[in-house]
Formats: sequence, structure tokens, C-alpha cells
Amino acid sequence: MTDHSATATRRAVVLVSGGLDSATVLALARAEGYSCHTLAFDYGQRHRVELQAAARLSAQLGAVEHKVLQLDLRAIGGSALTDDAIAVPETRGGEGIPITYVPARNTVFLSLALGWAEVLDASDIFIGVNAVDFSGYPDCRPAFIAAFQALADVATRAGLEGRGVRIQAPLMNMSKAEIIRAGMAVGVPYEQTVSCYQADSYGRACGRCESCFLRKQGFHEAEVADPTRYV
Repeated sequence: MTDHSATATRRAVVLVSGGLDSATVLALARAEGYSCHTLAFDYGQRHRVELQAAARLSAQLGAVEHKVLQLDLRAIGGSALTDDAIAVPETRGGEGIPITYVPARNTVFLSLALGWAEVLDASDIFIGVNAVDFSGYPDCRPAFIAAFQALADVATRAGLEGRGVRIQAPLMNMSKAEIIRAGMAVGVPYEQTVSCYQADSYGRACGRCESCFLRKQGFHEAEVADPTRYV
């Protein structure tokens, strides 16, 4: 049995999207001494340039291994990010869950991360969900992470053997400005990240979607120059 108490040998699976939040989580996990195995998903998202950013950031931030899994969430649809017939909103959303929510995305992502964590004998899974400056997605809330942790504890061999995988969401209660400051302290190259819901093939942001709004607001409130490349 692997001794997970030794920081130098702790393995973690880190979900990376190529965006600001997941890059920060990866850098924070590395700073804590984890050996990080990064996992990205080619799920049919319209902003596919983020996959290039995820691979680039994984290398720059010291991941041991980077893996991309292919899923076809376009077959389900129901989101502006997986259905080209649904326009990405260019105004801030109002009440309710926005059309950019991808049904069950984080549930699927964490389930596959959990499987890889078992294979790697990893002690932790890191995910960059946030419930402060976010778009209101149901799978970015503390209740979701707590529920998935309970599932992981009973759904895996590691869990039944008393060495279950811990789901870590270190950004959950941080504002975007706080996330940016934390990332700056551990050397996140934010100019390499892609957050825009409809970034072009060069990774340049539209500057109009809600993700761009939250990102710009975060840099402004953190009093950090925004390094984002806009169209």
C-alpha cells in the first residue's frame, strides 16, 4: 500500500481546462508537493483551443503526465458550448442556470478522474470549481463536491480499503481576484490561459461573454494588469 502521508510521493489527478481557474489549481497542487497528472477532455466544446492551452500549461507548471480523453457530449447537446445552434450569450446572465451550463459535465469529468486516480494510486483529485465569482452552475457548488466525495468513498476499491481518493476544490470560496492573487504567488502564466467561451483559433478572447466578463473583473479587482489577448 502506498504511503500517502509522504508529501514527496503523493500523486494527484488535476482536471485542467486551459482556463484561469484550473491553471491556478495545478500550480497550487504542485506548490504543495503533489506529483500531478493532468487530465483534460475533448468533449466537443466549441472553444477547442483550450485543449492546446491545457497541454501547454501542464508542461509549464510541472505536470508529470498529461492525458486527454475524448467524449461526445455534443450527442447530448443542451448547452451553448456543445451545440452550434445555440448562441453563446454576450451579456451577463440573469437569474437561473445559464445556457452555457453543460449538463452533468463535472459529474462525468470527476468520475473519469476517479478511475484514473485509482489506477495511479493517487491520493487526491483537484478541480477548479468556484462558487463565488461563477456563472451559477449546479456542479460548481460545495454541495456537489460533498456529494461526489461521498460517492467516491463507497464506489471505489480504494475507498473500501480505507484509502479513498480525496476531492479537493481549493478555489471554492475564493473570489476571482483572490484566485488571481494566489496564482500570481505561485507563478501561473495567466497570459497562456484561455477562459473565453468562444475564443478564436489563436486563443484570443471575445471580450463579451460571461466568462470574459468575470475574468476581466477579476484582474481589475486584483489590481493586476489583464494579460488576456482579445480579438
